[in-house]
Amino acid sequence: MDNQKQFSTPHALVFPLPLQGPVNCMLKLAELFCLGDLHVTFVNTDHIQDRLRSCSDVESRFERYPNFRFHTIPDGLPEDSPPTGDQILKLLQSMEVVSQPIFREMVTSGPLGPNSEKPATCIVADGIFSFVVDIAKEIGVPLIYFDTISPCGLWTYLCIPKLIEAQEFPFKGDDLDAPLSSLQEMECMMRRRDLPSFFRVREIDDPLMRVVLEEDRHLPLAEGLIFNTFEELDRGTVSLMRTLGPKVYAIGPLHTHLKSRLATTASLPASSHSLWEEDKSCIAWLDDQPVKSVIYVSIGSLATMTKDQLMEIWYGLVNSGVRFLWVQRPGSIAGSVVEKDEIPEELAKATEKRGYIVGWAPQEEVLGHPGIGGFLTHCGWNSTLESVAEGVPMIGWPYFVDQQVNSRYLSEVWKLGLDMKDTCDRVIVEQMVKDVMELRREEFLPRANEMAKLAKSSVSEGGSSYKALDNLIEDIRSMNLKA
Repeated sequence: MDNQKQFSTPHALVFPLPLQGPVNCMLKLAELFCLGDLHVTFVNTDHIQDRLRSCSDVESRFERYPNFRFHTIPDGLPEDSPPTGDQILKLLQSMEVVSQPIFREMVTSGPLGPNSEKPATCIVADGIFSFVVDIAKEIGVPLIYFDTISPCGLWTYLCIPKLIEAQEFPFKGDDLDAPLSSLQEMECMMRRRDLPSFFRVREIDDPLMRVVLEEDRHLPLAEGLIFNTFEELDRGTVSLMRTLGPKVYAIGPLHTHLKSRLATTASLPASSHSLWEEDKSCIAWLDDQPVKSVIYVSIGSLATMTKDQLMEIWYGLVNSGVRFLWVQRPGSIAGSVVEKDEIPEELAKATEKRGYIVGWAPQEEVLGHPGIGGFLTHCGWNSTLESVAEGVPMIGWPYFVDQQVNSRYLSEVWKLGLDMKDTCDRVIVEQMVKDVMELRREEFLPRANEMAKLAKSSVSEGGSSYKALDNLIEDIRSMNLKA
């Protein structure tokens, strides 16, 4: 780079995995970068950008930042609804073939290349994109990986070689309750069933396992690692991450952090980055419910359930006698749609009396509502942190990736609720809902309130996440000068 470009404003290229959770996280990070006076180009797939355009105000919102722009590339998949969890490998393989060459051209000889008017001076990419290591090296800019899953979930990825060496993986036999002894800092509380779902394969050479092992090899090659967490929640795991080599930045909870910075540096409210149209009628319904009387139920943007599982959860909710707000996302029932005449009359009547069902909800607003007293969740990391930040106890019903780990941690480490993984029985659902909302409420609620205070403190001026974000932005500026 010539001197003029070398001393220009740093230009961060932000490249998320094109799914609801990672895009949501990285858009919040991008806005924090804008507030920190960095130039930002956000690379979305065409499909994701179209969904954001139709379901949110994200484009008009970011128009307020003259130092921000969107750039889109194809993902190679047919135009349809966002993928479910069982299609993630297909998405990654398609991006490897279609998106990677386009991204490479864009930052090497294209509009963000070294000889362009505004070259990228730093790449912030999802940790799953191992190919970005070589691209960043080729153009001579620093790479910072942002793993939008939980640190504890990612640490289990990084322990795979030790598990293989100790012959604890692949699993021998079918006992998922067998304890694991080769997970550093996790030895006393992790069972086979608490590892990410892809550990249940029979062969190390499984395609998704190869992707994870590739990520393990490339993460230490980055200049830095960003995590959407805060030291007070994840101090042990964050300390382990620091042993990898790259500088570690724990800057979460990002949704709370952004709200905090906006309150002091801009006159903008927080904004939704949803890929589905939010049904805000549920807020008016919540307004009519007693304080902490409602359990919120959502399995996120990728998880699916069978019709049988739907009915077991529904009966469990109704039989508990607790009020409930339930997100039944379009496409969340595997293989079919449940017609109105298939719903038993007793469920329909009970739901009309004390339940409310929507296709998609403004989740941050819902979890912050005084009517919410609990959350039955798939334990996606964004959802888990949003619940932590609002002091809402949880019931974990994990689906895949890091969610099995998060569900174990919320019950055994953070003591913020119950782990319901690998079961879907109406009696268990009923009992756990009663436990979280009534019988064990005084056990979980004080702990949840304490953690919520720590979360808010971490993103306030002088807090651990506040300082980590300042350090991250300053380091990106320093990297620019060294480029």
